[in-house]
Amino acid sequence: MFIVENGFDFSRNDEALIIGLFEKSKKLEGIIGELDSQLNGQISKLLEAGDLSARKKTITKIHTLGNLNIKRLIFIGLGKETELTFEGLCESLGKATKLIHSSKIEQFSVLLDTLVTENLDSLDCAHALGEAVTLSTYCFADYKQKSNIPEHRINKIAVLTNEVIKEVEASIEVGVAFGKGTNTARTLVNLPGNMLTATDLANHALELAKKYDFEAEILDKEEMEKLGMGALLAVNKGSAEPPKMIVLKYQGKDSWEDVIGLVGKGITFDTGGYSIKPKDGIVGMKADMGGAASVLGAMEVIGELKPEQNVVAVIPSTDNMISGDAFKPDDVITSLNGKTIEILNTDAEGRLALADGVTYAKHHGAKVLVDVATLTGGVIVALGNDITGAMTNNEELFEQILEASNEAGEMIWRLPITEKHKERVRKSRVADLNNSPGRDGHAIFAGTFIGEFAEDTPWVHLDIAGTATTTSDYDLGTPGGTGVMVRTLATFVECYTSTK
Repeated sequence: MFIVENGFDFSRNDEALIIGLFEKSKKLEGIIGELDSQLNGQISKLLEAGDLSARKKTITKIHTLGNLNIKRLIFIGLGKETELTFEGLCESLGKATKLIHSSKIEQFSVLLDTLVTENLDSLDCAHALGEAVTLSTYCFADYKQKSNIPEHRINKIAVLTNEVIKEVEASIEVGVAFGKGTNTARTLVNLPGNMLTATDLANHALELAKKYDFEAEILDKEEMEKLGMGALLAVNKGSAEPPKMIVLKYQGKDSWEDVIGLVGKGITFDTGGYSIKPKDGIVGMKADMGGAASVLGAMEVIGELKPEQNVVAVIPSTDNMISGDAFKPDDVITSLNGKTIEILNTDAEGRLALADGVTYAKHHGAKVLVDVATLTGGVIVALGNDITGAMTNNEELFEQILEASNEAGEMIWRLPITEKHKERVRKSRVADLNNSPGRDGHAIFAGTFIGEFAEDTPWVHLDIAGTATTTSDYDLGTPGGTGVMVRTLATFVECYTSTK
């Protein structure tokens, strides 16, 4: 789709040309100044009249009316150069791409060098372009008789620059890889529960393993029983669908050491079990495997970019259903690491699956752990739908995750773990732990519970219950799955330094 070319000339026959426009007090310069001259000063006049704006994320389409071979100029307002961030550039490019897409334009060009600032060089901008185009043109194929896939699709983008072509091409490829991995996670979240069982999720993981030469292990129910994965098996007891413990291993170093463990909650549908959700709350629970989707999306990016790191991805997967065999409040179960758990709430099932997932990641050599899960409604009450909740037992690891999230434009906010939280999770007359100490501080108790299985291993918990889906259209996506944390996890893996 992307073709990188050196320079720009006015003989180009483009359907549209994207140009970055910053807020400046000085006269139009460079290529924009030359375009202004070719159009007899019309760009300057439009700026003076307020019909063309450099305000952040303002998109203006101008027809050249035959005065240029280029049919349309699409100006992206980028605000002040000193304030433009990578995230802001991505959103602006996404908004412009959506306009082009909706206009049924199949080919366009981008003046890459008009996007560059002191803080964002041409390679950053190329990455942003590849990511933004891939994300903003995502469309989930629904199941209506009339397809929702547009007949007109963007098929060629010429990137015009004075920088080294191969370096720009490589940066665009990185951005596209980040976008594709995120889109994969979106699609997995958007799939209905009857079309994405634990078996289906495992099959998707096997396809990734085949494509990227990952080592794969899929444990079935009998193997889990032999190993003693009582927490995941308890959640699965009410289901007609078999559970799967999904493992993918990527080795980017000569030896299997200093391994990063990514653990994703793979509950493919959550009724709440006997602690059943209300009729309004149960709708949308196909997305309860959003953590698994994020991990698999990140593994796709890792497979494409091949960082010099070792990564093990672990996904405990099942649905949480109701039957005569389903687990119940007051049950006591035994997890993989031997700790017993009193069940006070069968709708607090994700943390049970993650308990065995975290333990199994450690079994495969994980020296640091990051778990991702649509875990609690409590995190939405605390932080809303735009911020992912985070908890940790290790400051150094958390700082690396925080830096990656800032770079990816996926905001996280840390919640505390105190000794009192640990005491509440450990309070039970009949077991080592209880799975639901109360509604107060619910998100914190859920994370604290998982931390009991991370133990001394450096660990970060990411609760994406509010951020995994959205109900509205936005600059880089559509309603449905967001693919949140794919880019954060992939960035973290690329930049990870040992916490030893």
